[in-house]
Amino acid sequence: MSDKQPIYVLPENVQRTFGKDAQRNNILAARVIAEVVKSTLGPKGMDKMLVDSTGNIVVTNDGVTILEEMEIDHPAAKMVVEIAKTQEAEVGDGTTTVAMLAGKLLENAEALLDKKIHPTVIAKGYRLAAEKSKEILKEIGIDVNERETLRKIAMTAMTGKGAEGNREKLGDLIVRAIDQVSSGSEVDIGDIKIEKLKGDEIGNSELIQGIVLDKEVANESMPKKIKGAKIALVDFPLELKSPETEARISVSSPEQLQSFIESEERYLKEITSRLIGSGANVVFCQKGIDDVAQYYLAKAGIMACRRIAKSDMDKLARATGGKIVSNMGEVSEENFGKAGIVEEIRKGDDGMVYVKDCENPKAVTILVKGSTVHVVDEIERAVKDGIGDVIAAVKSKKVVAGGGAVEIELSKRLRQYSRTLGGREQLAVEVFADALEFIPETLAENAGLDPIDILTELKKRHESGMMRDGINLFNNKIEDCFAAGIVEPLKVKTQAISSASEVAIMILRIDDVLVSSGSNKGPKGGMNPYAGMD
Repeated sequence: MSDKQPIYVLPENVQRTFGKDAQRNNILAARVIAEVVKSTLGPKGMDKMLVDSTGNIVVTNDGVTILEEMEIDHPAAKMVVEIAKTQEAEVGDGTTTVAMLAGKLLENAEALLDKKIHPTVIAKGYRLAAEKSKEILKEIGIDVNERETLRKIAMTAMTGKGAEGNREKLGDLIVRAIDQVSSGSEVDIGDIKIEKLKGDEIGNSELIQGIVLDKEVANESMPKKIKGAKIALVDFPLELKSPETEARISVSSPEQLQSFIESEERYLKEITSRLIGSGANVVFCQKGIDDVAQYYLAKAGIMACRRIAKSDMDKLARATGGKIVSNMGEVSEENFGKAGIVEEIRKGDDGMVYVKDCENPKAVTILVKGSTVHVVDEIERAVKDGIGDVIAAVKSKKVVAGGGAVEIELSKRLRQYSRTLGGREQLAVEVFADALEFIPETLAENAGLDPIDILTELKKRHESGMMRDGINLFNNKIEDCFAAGIVEPLKVKTQAISSASEVAIMILRIDDVLVSSGSNKGPKGGMNPYAGMD
């Protein structure tokens, strides 16, 4: 009888983790992500300092920024980062909540796995709980129709991100900006531009009824301020086109060279003359403007800026009511944008061009100011969260009380729902309810309060029907959060619960992980992201 030979199915550089090991490793990875961002939750949350390989520093409290800046290798952890990015893209806020919830759902699932409950049963229970949660949220959602409520939403979104002292001012700017660019419940976040200016106080941030460009006037001789601006928006170059393919120009005498140069100048003079003759006194060009063209425009008293980004050109068109033109024949009064003032304002060595006092602009700019680059960057992130939340509330027209109130209410109702279920799914729904309590528990912990006392009191109040009671961390009291102005859009919660439950279910159902090596171990190099996770 011949000796049995081993059969190799997988190449040597593939490492396999399967069964319980794969499940536990994946769950641990997601829990680590939740632990990383946990301390940033709420108005009393701490910040993280992230330093990349080139020495750039980011100081932030924003969940998605922390997760994006961290170099994460583990595939399951990357899945949690993806849901945080989705949350940011869909709503603009709630990224810390969604990462924490996913981690806690998986941690609680691990306890059920230890009781020999099958992952498919847990997944089914989680799916039922997520669906029921969304039903309950719709039922307890509060209709929003007041401007003041929108301002409170913006202020709630910005807490804990360095904007506390100025959140009322910034909240007001956000609501005014959205008021200006919205048409009914339709709001495009792209119509609100955020421009940063360092070296000033946060409280001096302002809303510009128009667009601020991080550009300077193309030529020093051009006027720096134009009143009653008639703006030509052109996306063709005011310079000589380079031949598409290599071309050789043969010049055999100085006269021929001079003639060639003069013909170039004539062409530039001709296109600028037509632009000057159109009546425009401000030109924004998406492409380049030649020095000769700049000279003629400056001589005619026209202000011009070049190489404007396509996105900024679109915003300029919406703000000024102008039309972007692609050839010289379309440069005419009817396509011009209009603005009260276009001016270049210099601060130190840097200049910015302000297009302001536009009549009923459909794109506006929030000019965020702060003392240093790090402060301005964090305030920008806070304002983006505020804008995302207010737009989500305007679109869904429903909000919920913040401060952990909605999570406690959901948890209470899910427990009641679990008693109507037969089978082991009931246990999964119960641990889903437990996971929701992780949010108010962490809010209390981050504020230096006793989480057990807070949770006990919150549960007692919700059992007696006080469904809007949560933790007001500005005075460390448990009270009606909606009345206290701590308000969040319904969409933030529904999106967080959908995303967190879906990723938890997906990770739970994985029982086999094959990792192809690639960099510094094994025959072809490579590193197993599961190394050291036991």
